[in-house]
Amino acid sequence: MINNEQLAGLNKAIADDDTLTLERLVTEIQPADLAEFVRHQTTKAALKLLTYLPLEERADVFGYLKGVTQCELAEKMTETGLSQLFVYMNSDERADLFNELSEEKRQNILRLLAKEEREDIRRLASYEEGTTGSIMSSDYVTVITKTNIAQALEVVRHTAPNAETIYQIYILNAEQQLTGALSLRQLILAKPEAMVDQVMTTELVSINVAEPQEEASRLISRYDLLALPVVDDNRRLIGIVTYDDAMDVAEAEATEDMHKGASIGPSDEGFGQATIRNLYSRRVNWLVLLVFANILSGAGIAFYEEMIETYVVLVFFLPLLVASGGNAGSQASTLMIRGLATGDIDIKDWGKLLARELMVASCLGLTMALAIMGIGFWRGGIEIAQVVTYSMFIIVIIGSLIGLTLPFLLVKVGWDPATASGPLVTSIADIIGVLIYFSIATAILTF
Repeated sequence: MINNEQLAGLNKAIADDDTLTLERLVTEIQPADLAEFVRHQTTKAALKLLTYLPLEERADVFGYLKGVTQCELAEKMTETGLSQLFVYMNSDERADLFNELSEEKRQNILRLLAKEEREDIRRLASYEEGTTGSIMSSDYVTVITKTNIAQALEVVRHTAPNAETIYQIYILNAEQQLTGALSLRQLILAKPEAMVDQVMTTELVSINVAEPQEEASRLISRYDLLALPVVDDNRRLIGIVTYDDAMDVAEAEATEDMHKGASIGPSDEGFGQATIRNLYSRRVNWLVLLVFANILSGAGIAFYEEMIETYVVLVFFLPLLVASGGNAGSQASTLMIRGLATGDIDIKDWGKLLARELMVASCLGLTMALAIMGIGFWRGGIEIAQVVTYSMFIIVIIGSLIGLTLPFLLVKVGWDPATASGPLVTSIADIIGVLIYFSIATAILTF
């Protein structure tokens, strides 16, 4: 982290246009920390600050910036300066940035790059957003079969400066198909005259380029990989996904699920950079829909107006009961959605999970019913205590089963189960809770 002294020094140097101090300070600060500082500067100040870094370090800092900030800076940079930056950026990062630039800017940049770099950018930028191909890197080390360890080490020495990782060396046959891999440890410890195909590991975890990027992240997490090889339909190696890219995907997926769970629409902007219009548009649709959904709760209450007029005390317990059902449903939904996301559970587990949730919900409902029974008796006597106790027990069970079931139903119809959590489960549980409560009240108090 940038300490207070460095922060004050940077701000003062920028204000005073103190070139010498800026050059000294930017080389003392970690790229990730400098990127965080740059993010809060004006575009003009940020560009000025970046010019004091050598190109390789500038590319590192640039890579840590959010996509929106990168685009703002890139559109203001000269095409020569941006093309020089592209040379030093990681292949996957520059492909992402390339896709965000205007068409005119893209063509001008490509004309200034070497043929190999142009082809690499075009290839990586061509993959559909959300696929493994869209996050993979072409900066990796390969050797062909029938190569000995000494020759492989020489290849690593020449390739390493431009590789994103050298901890895994991939072994290809003459058709560029992935046949095995060597760890750096294996390479160093093996005898120089040994052949790589005698030492390599052939049991590899790999992924097809068209698979969802979330699957790449899951595989890296499951098998504790530093990098995951990406292959095409003919098993030719075309890229790798590194663990840091997988972490970015996991973070983005978790953020998306949290937003869906709160009925908030997707956005490429972070909360800190979002405009008022963006925040409004992301939140208004679900809120309006849920307003109309909750009208059903009001309709249910209106249907039992005479009952409420006769037993006004019932109103006291209404918010408590429907909230308990919604809370129980949200808990069950959260556990279910997370289990589906991590692969801990599957659709085929539905029957077992339903039986288990019924037992858990019954215990929860009984506990909460006993907790509220005394208050019911105190407020309205034995009959009101019965109504409140039975209602709490049933509402908690029904709310929990709604929270368990809704994610499964959404998966079945091809929707993201994260949509089922939060306000949606709560609204459904509220409607059903009102009907259950007043139905039980009618049954007990009118007979």
